[in-house]
Amino acid sequence: MILYKDILNKLSDAGYNTTIIRRKKILSESTLTKIRNNEPISLDSLEVISKLTGQPIQNLVEFK
Repeated sequence: MILYKDILNKLSDAGYNTTIIRRKKILSESTLTKIRNNEPISLDSLEVISKLTGQPIQNLVEFK
């Protein structure tokens, strides 16, 4: 199982709140919903989040 480690807060700290993410079409609404519900997202989306936050993927997800 994959758990997301506070991804939305890390994006917000990097200057990307959900409104900006939607307006600039950085991530889809369905991806944001999946993150909130701890559902799987694509590796491409994780890569985008990693680049935006400056965090390696290991700091964004936890495998249980």
